[in-house]
Amino acid sequence: MIDLKLHSRFALGYFLIAAVLGLFLRSLQILDIGVDYRYIVHGHSHIALLGWVYLALITLFHKLFLNEKKNNKRYRQIYVFTQITLVGMLFTFPFQGYSFLSITFSTLFLFASYWYVWFFIRNTPKNLKNSNWYKYIRIALFYNVISTLGPWALGIVMATLGKASIWYKISIYFYLHFQYNGWMLVALLGILIAILEKKGIHLSRNQHNYLFYSVNFGVVFTFFLSILWAAPIKKFYVFNGLGVVFQLFAFLLLLRWFSKNKMLLKGSFSNLQVLIGKAVWVILGLKIVLQLITSIPYFANLAFSILEFTIGYLHLTFLGVISMSLFLFFDYLRLFRISKKVVYLFLLGFILTEALIFYKGIIVWLNKMIFKGYYFSLVVVSAILVLAIILLMKINLRNFLAIKQ
Repeated sequence: MIDLKLHSRFALGYFLIAAVLGLFLRSLQILDIGVDYRYIVHGHSHIALLGWVYLALITLFHKLFLNEKKNNKRYRQIYVFTQITLVGMLFTFPFQGYSFLSITFSTLFLFASYWYVWFFIRNTPKNLKNSNWYKYIRIALFYNVISTLGPWALGIVMATLGKASIWYKISIYFYLHFQYNGWMLVALLGILIAILEKKGIHLSRNQHNYLFYSVNFGVVFTFFLSILWAAPIKKFYVFNGLGVVFQLFAFLLLLRWFSKNKMLLKGSFSNLQVLIGKAVWVILGLKIVLQLITSIPYFANLAFSILEFTIGYLHLTFLGVISMSLFLFFDYLRLFRISKKVVYLFLLGFILTEALIFYKGIIVWLNKMIFKGYYFSLVVVSAILVLAIILLMKINLRNFLAIKQ
């Protein structure tokens, strides 16, 4: 039998490592340490996306959809292979950046993810393939595969055109867009729909069709936001705006669904889970508003010319929407426990770091001076996030060890 609670703690462990690396990156602004900043960035981003989120999602998938003994042997092989690639990236990227070994491990991870997609589609029970949630999970896995065209293209671009080429950045943004907005967010939506339908909370077939197509048109069309800086073509602004409209429609459709089933939702989730869900919903709404603003050419150029706006937006999605949604689902499925103290501490660290990051972006935009002690303050509030994850890890390791004994 596969111990999915242990797997959830592995994923959480990678989240802690990614958070510590992020804290270290911010400490480099105030400490004179002889390391290559870019190498740490590579390690931080790879472990956050592929260690924390990827492992968390496939653990949730197995718990909800594939937890059958006949699948366990092959799943365990895929999981171990994936872990080897992650440990390899952890011990190469922060020290060597893009080198032969780090590229080898990251390439092997791509093959591991392809292997998992094949495994999931092949082993999903036939009676579940007719479910509404299945098409969301299937298209999310498709986006995960499509996103890897970015890393494959990146290798070709680096070998031929070099990092100075616009195709270098386009390859990176292609990967990030279809990871964040395609694979991760659509997968989370599929998990949410599966959980709600098991509780008897259903959308009609027409509503599901509207939601499904709106979400996916939104994913595809908002990709044009990622390339507006390279090709400021009017049609691309229109496509991005259209994508945001589709996303807004899907957002409002879900909001209406939740409002109609408010009492059922409150009865199905704990007060803490409802609180997390509301926080995620507010942050997701803010994300859509920011995307809508960047449909305007001036603000689109601003978003890509000032690094802090890009980082703030990515962290808004990663920490606020994706990570907190994972907290909610893990807690709901009893794969790990989360406390009110951890949620409030995490939210505090998240809000303060986002405020400081966007503050610096605005200061750069207005050509002003940041306040004295800014970088120290950013380190302090980043430490709050790390502390929240440490407390979460402590709670769950204690409970895990108690159960094992």
